[in-house]
Amino acid sequence: MRLSHTHLDAMAPGSDRNGHEGRRPRRRRVLLLPLPYHGHINPMLRLAAALHDRGLAVTVVHTETRAPDRRSLPAGCELVTVPDGLPPELAASDDIPSFVFALNRNCAAPFRDLLAGALRQEEEEDGGGVACVVADVDWFAPLAAARELGVPALALMTSSAARFRVYLAYPRLCEKGYLPVQESNMDMPVDEHPPLLVRDLQVMMDTSRHVAYASLLAHIVAGVRQSSGLILNTFNAIERTDVEQIRRDTAIRVFPVGPLHMLSPPATAATQKSSLLPEDRSCLEWLNTQLPGSVLFVSFGTLASIDADELLEVAWGLAASNRPFLWVVRPRLVRGRDSVELPSELLEETRGRGRIIRWAPQEEVLSHPAIGAFLTHSGWNSTLESISRTVPMICKPCGGDQLGTARYVCDVWKVGVRVEVEDKLTRGGIQAAIERLMDGIEGGVVRDRMREMGDVVSKCTMKGGSSDLALQDLVDFIKSS
Repeated sequence: MRLSHTHLDAMAPGSDRNGHEGRRPRRRRVLLLPLPYHGHINPMLRLAAALHDRGLAVTVVHTETRAPDRRSLPAGCELVTVPDGLPPELAASDDIPSFVFALNRNCAAPFRDLLAGALRQEEEEDGGGVACVVADVDWFAPLAAARELGVPALALMTSSAARFRVYLAYPRLCEKGYLPVQESNMDMPVDEHPPLLVRDLQVMMDTSRHVAYASLLAHIVAGVRQSSGLILNTFNAIERTDVEQIRRDTAIRVFPVGPLHMLSPPATAATQKSSLLPEDRSCLEWLNTQLPGSVLFVSFGTLASIDADELLEVAWGLAASNRPFLWVVRPRLVRGRDSVELPSELLEETRGRGRIIRWAPQEEVLSHPAIGAFLTHSGWNSTLESISRTVPMICKPCGGDQLGTARYVCDVWKVGVRVEVEDKLTRGGIQAAIERLMDGIEGGVVRDRMREMGDVVSKCTMKGGSSDLALQDLVDFIKSS
């Protein structure tokens, strides 16, 4: 398989296309491998746009499963797909460890062949060439293949630096008895990782699932430790301590280059359609009819799921709040169901002030002046987008890294409030959280803090800011490879 260079042979202004004088050298090429989940694909494509904008050629290498539309790629970037041989039932399941292990097992050889072919092509042609491979941290087999072929390999962590520190510490957390989680120790502080409680770690009561997850993390951490560096979608102002600790624990280069959606070229950030679900853009016209700061945006991301009774509690909590809301109810939001139907009496009660859609252009929604708060599952991408748009959050995490992120949002950065859940989620808990944030004194404090945080992230991503400098360090490192 050959990688096209046709769009990279740009000539300097005034140069002679029939000669070599004045010809710009071909860009060094980077191969990027996102994990085929929307929450992983999106930041990798943002990174692709940022690297291309700073003078690198970019090829996105993706599995055939969930491959993005080529038109969704940033300008100037190529897409190459590799076979993954995954059965549809595994791709559709929520067994993430089995899915990731199967991807690595099935795609290691196709990726190695692709990379080896690109290296042979480099020998045949002058200039350019593959400078580096950047793969999601979950792609431990392709990272190893790149190292074996002598190509520098960098890993991208699409969640927080704090979460990666949990990956690093997972064996020790097990040894100390924090994991697997027991009902009796849920509220125990994790002394090695303040402010986390045991309930904020990966909550798996099933021993077999815990063992599978621990094995996956061991492979991920080993792959990162042997890589040339770790790229983090975060910024120093909120995670400097965690970033520095990762540097000490791994002894590799660490590049905190987030939020990536703010470091992509402006035109790309505004127009890129990397969503795996069709966006309902009519919601933006509906938002135009609402008062500033009056609308609650509700979305639980592309992967998180809730029980059917939880869906009803959220719905009736929204109804009881008497606030206008925009709610994303995507396919498979409810566990075990491809589609969702809400009670007709609820739809009637919220008619005129509630808008329910299957998917939204989230960044544009969060940027809209009508949005006053965001009820979120606390996924890392959603959290960064909310902070960058200064929209305070109501956190209802569903599992995984969302649990720890919600802890930081509410207790450390203080830019959100938590939906209080005792035995189970209730409509009263939803309504109370909405009122606390959108009506109460606490909400005013949170909004002030969020505005301060927005100023901080703007400074980090502006020219000369910490994230801008980290991104340039990354580009310089790749170009020098």
